[in-house]
Amino acid sequence: MRLCRVTHKSFDGARFAHLDDGQVWPLDEGQQFLTGDLPRGQSIPLDEVVLLAPVTPSKIVCVGRNYREHAAELGNKMPEEPLLFLKAPSAVIANGESIELPPDSKQVEHEGELGVVIGRRARNLTSSEYPLTYVLGYTCINDVTARDLQRKDVQFTRAKSFDTFCPVGPFIVDGLDPLNVNLTTRVNGIVKQQGCTADMAFSVPFLIRYISNIMTLYPGDLIATGTPAGVSPMKAGDVVEVEIEEIGVLRNPIRDRV
Repeated sequence: MRLCRVTHKSFDGARFAHLDDGQVWPLDEGQQFLTGDLPRGQSIPLDEVVLLAPVTPSKIVCVGRNYREHAAELGNKMPEEPLLFLKAPSAVIANGESIELPPDSKQVEHEGELGVVIGRRARNLTSSEYPLTYVLGYTCINDVTARDLQRKDVQFTRAKSFDTFCPVGPFIVDGLDPLNVNLTTRVNGIVKQQGCTADMAFSVPFLIRYISNIMTLYPGDLIATGTPAGVSPMKAGDVVEVEIEEIGVLRNPIRDRV
């Protein structure tokens, strides 16, 4: 199942929809896509809609240093527990939208990541509860980071939360195995990052359970699970792509903030 969020000339605002064989099947107005119910009725060709970011999360929970080689390339030790931080939901943009380089930073870098979209309320999950049953599906994320500001501030909020610093999409896909999926990040067609979720220090099920015992996860919330080694600076005019097998390609151009 591939879920998306779209606008169309016949809609009053954005709608969630199911994508199947090049056709978009919008949900009824007021119906929440997170119920898992599939849409019925009239379909629309994909090329007639505008794809938006597939999520509107109440929060974005990010995991730092979840790949050993990435921690090493930044000169950081691996944490004994998941290193969590929050990224502002206002940073979310869709596939195809531009990442804007703020004048405050001279070193903005890509971080391709597997995104986990929560499908139902998760709080204080126990060892007897299987965390993946709380997942709606998975998507691509670029956890864009102002690296120089991250080093300067020590904490991550400013460096991670500039507007446009969280491209997400293009779809939410269920049914894949988050324990063993490949991820590739390219800049101008050149491969910069290649990794597999099997190399995570803390797996997706572990992270969901761990986070749920700190803060309640709500439907639509997004977990960014960490990035493999190979992060590099981006400049205006570049195009960055995050590709995850079975999900697709998240593609965004880079430009200076106007």
